[in-house]
Amino acid sequence: MATAPWFIISPNTLVSLVGLARGPDKTVPTPAEDWRTAVVDVVIPAFKEQDNITLALASLVQQTLKPRQVILIDDGGKDETVPRAKAFAAANGMNLVVIERATPIGKTPSIKRQAREFDSDVEFILDGDTFLESPDYIERCVQELYQGVGIASACGTILPMRQRDRDIQSGSEAFGRYLAGKPYHDPFRDKRSLAQLWWWITNLYRDCLYKFLQRFVYVGQMTFFGGITNPVGCAVAYRRKYIKDLFDRYEPLFGDDLTNSEDIFIGFALNHQGYRNIQLQDVQARSEEPQVQRLPRQTYLWSSSFLQSCFYFDDLMRSPFKAPKRLWHRLRNKASGEAKRIEDVRKIKEAYRQPFGDAYTRANGRPIGWVIFMSALEKIGFPTALIIMTLLRMWEPLAVTVLAELALSTAVLVAVSPGERISAFFKALLVTPVRYALMAWDVVTIGRFATDLWITGNRKWRK
Repeated sequence: MATAPWFIISPNTLVSLVGLARGPDKTVPTPAEDWRTAVVDVVIPAFKEQDNITLALASLVQQTLKPRQVILIDDGGKDETVPRAKAFAAANGMNLVVIERATPIGKTPSIKRQAREFDSDVEFILDGDTFLESPDYIERCVQELYQGVGIASACGTILPMRQRDRDIQSGSEAFGRYLAGKPYHDPFRDKRSLAQLWWWITNLYRDCLYKFLQRFVYVGQMTFFGGITNPVGCAVAYRRKYIKDLFDRYEPLFGDDLTNSEDIFIGFALNHQGYRNIQLQDVQARSEEPQVQRLPRQTYLWSSSFLQSCFYFDDLMRSPFKAPKRLWHRLRNKASGEAKRIEDVRKIKEAYRQPFGDAYTRANGRPIGWVIFMSALEKIGFPTALIIMTLLRMWEPLAVTVLAELALSTAVLVAVSPGERISAFFKALLVTPVRYALMAWDVVTIGRFATDLWITGNRKWRK
């Protein structure tokens, strides 16, 4: 998941609003490849997921587009993940390939190795703590992935996993075949009252964050730029060849240290090549979220990875400063009729098509670079402004700023929550202390990044 825009009255919010007002590219795609012929492999990276793995597999059985095989990679968990997965696969006739590691090496090498070792067209990554709620999730992702060669990744909407969502999955026919008449008791119900409370608080916060990001910010970015900065990595379809090429390019430079969150680095790298990461609003998945005590660490991973990726892909960051050059070329081509001529003679048409390659990015930047630049600006600027107002005891401006931000964030969340607007209103109010506490923690993340960059020179960032 990309980093949150802390300040709702922000440049990125305005960019999303402009995108929504402007509307999408009206080019009608004429893809050269038929998505129905695509070979899909599902890769499940898992570490100690014995309580979730059967739910993930149950959701795959229900998919309208069946994968060729499911590759489970147990990253040295040494629990019941593999035995339970094998039992479930046997009961449901699933083609399951199991790779067990003696010691953990992380998710990034798993994505890399499977992109190299298997020959599928689509590498679908499904985390072991995630299940696909929509039965057509994979089908829709693959269908949209094949609307053009410039689309490298596709994901749906990700929401927090609740107990009632787990109950629905465990009540499916596939799960019943696995149980073979035996009773099932979800271990999540054994959580103590305090743990249940932490889980509820976490889901409350993540539900608000995810809906704001995915139903408002990302929708505007998709409409304006035809893509987002990075896919949500727990349930995403990649063009396998693009991922293989990406690792072939960057492994000699970084090894497997692709920042603290691999999906953010991968998203930036794909954007740098001129590819797009897209998100769909009509399918969704559910993911287990870390309890509230672990939110600071998760926020650190996301935020630090974003800052690290900005450092690595600074040509994307500088895109706004190269915008005049892009505008001049566009106006010149329009005046000469060159752009229309190219579009007219192109047999295969694709919305938001742009030249591929790092050289083009270095020379001209990319439109999506506006999002990255604005995100970095607000990530550093808003907390800094709050700190300055606090130190200078500017209480009235501080109060007005916070109240205005709260009012706007609540209004947006209510607007993107049809059918549950009243609950969305109260949720927005309840999560405000958590949002601001994590915002303060993000100042620590920025400080650590600055220390790594300019003092210690430590660039060995990894998850």
